[in-house]
Amino acid sequence: MLFVGAVGAVTRLIAPLIQGKERDPAVLVLDPKGRWVIPLLGGHSSGAEQRARELAGMLQADAVLTGACATEDRLALDAFGEGWGWRRAGSSTAWRELMQQQACSERLTVAQTSGSTDWQHQHPTLESVTSASEAQVSIGADNQAPCRWHPASLWLGVGCERNTSLALVQRVIREVLAQAGLAEAAVAGLASIDRKADEPALMELGEQRQWPFRTYDATALASVEVPTPSDVVLAEMGTASVAEAAALLAAGEGAVLRQSKVIRHAATGEQGAVTVAVAEARRPFAPSRGELHLIGSGPGDLSLLSGDARQTLARCTAWVGYGLYLDLLEPLRQVHQVRLDGQLTREWDRCAQALSLAQQGARVALISSGDSGIYGMAGLALELWLQQPEQDRPSFQVHPGISALQLAAARAGAPLMHDFCTVSLSDRLTPWPVIEQRLRAAAAGDFVVALYNPRSKGRDWQLAKARELLLEHRRGETPVLLARQLGRSDETHQLTDLSGLEPEQVDMLTVVLIGNSSSYARADRMVTPRGYPGATVDQWKTLP
Repeated sequence: MLFVGAVGAVTRLIAPLIQGKERDPAVLVLDPKGRWVIPLLGGHSSGAEQRARELAGMLQADAVLTGACATEDRLALDAFGEGWGWRRAGSSTAWRELMQQQACSERLTVAQTSGSTDWQHQHPTLESVTSASEAQVSIGADNQAPCRWHPASLWLGVGCERNTSLALVQRVIREVLAQAGLAEAAVAGLASIDRKADEPALMELGEQRQWPFRTYDATALASVEVPTPSDVVLAEMGTASVAEAAALLAAGEGAVLRQSKVIRHAATGEQGAVTVAVAEARRPFAPSRGELHLIGSGPGDLSLLSGDARQTLARCTAWVGYGLYLDLLEPLRQVHQVRLDGQLTREWDRCAQALSLAQQGARVALISSGDSGIYGMAGLALELWLQQPEQDRPSFQVHPGISALQLAAARAGAPLMHDFCTVSLSDRLTPWPVIEQRLRAAAAGDFVVALYNPRSKGRDWQLAKARELLLEHRRGETPVLLARQLGRSDETHQLTDLSGLEPEQVDMLTVVLIGNSSSYARADRMVTPRGYPGATVDQWKTLP
């Protein structure tokens, strides 16, 4: 709930409706000029602080956070798990006492058996223990600690008679989870044999709880080793196990059977019989909660970062990217956000890591410099996303940024006023004959050409060859801009011409912008005329 106006007026308006910390919605106040975003109510429990950060990012305003965790740069233990896709459990009293202990700088114990542990490296004041029963906060499927976060790591294998009642299935699942000391909030989904794919109770349960429902044929189920196979089930279904085998298959490689099958028959008012087993996956699965955002961070200067990118960065819990790019964004990172640095040439690994975290339920930013759709990570990430089964795909969105090409053009003046193209001279992913073919076509077509990745220590001849090809079609006086370290503190830009272009002056941090046959340089500016009719100097003097 967002109000625009004075805090006092909003406070008086909502005062009669306040019901308590655990029940109040998120209430935010925005001043009429859009400079301050204030989370007035529901800061942690309803996510008002997080929404304030996101809205401030979009408006380029300031989020006014007055909570103890925000003002002291402490991790909000009662809120941070949401960004990872986890579900919170435990009494409001237990959580309140925990946050009071944290405010008093007491050392707190955490036991984590499931979900990403990347967040722990940034918070060494939290003591890690192995047993959930000994911890003040647990992260996993167990239902023992007073304060709990539950990643979606449990798969329920279910077998039942035809037309078994939904009430029976629900009751047995509750009983089995309680018997095993496991939380329903940790359930990732249901699994069964393919003959039960149209079972009404299982279909309705999956829809109600938003649990994916996976089914497997008898051959696949029969290949799984289980502790309690059944000859009766084998004779009926063609596999000695449905519930246990389906749970283990759905949970994937390395899964552990947390509860062997339990069989229950209908009680009064119920119908049928049901078998339930529980397996725990090594990796949580909650793609319906996850988000994968491809963010173009711009050339480097934070003032050139779009409001859309700022808002999304504020929303994401995990930032994945090459270390240099993350360094440039570091002033924007909050205490609950984790940076996961990757190596420059390991693009596939970064995409896979980001996608995996999003499939687990996390909100993830995969960061490229410039625009992620221009020689960035968007293409590879989208290809990997499309290779996933539809039900395994988290939400996917590309957020544009200012590319080096655009900033170089702005520094030069107006060199892109007519048709232009970009060509990367790196032959690491594209064979040189293909690059040469594109250069020849660009030269023959009289395009303004922007050269990315122009020259490195291991590739020191391609730029000279590109110059040679372009000189076959345009004059040596064609203006050229060398723009290096764009958007950063040591930015430089130099105007030269095609004949005077010296490859030795260029490196991988340089964008080379080469004009077309009509481009010219004057007064330290470069322009490519569009062909608009213009006034002469004499006519200009007579204009009103």
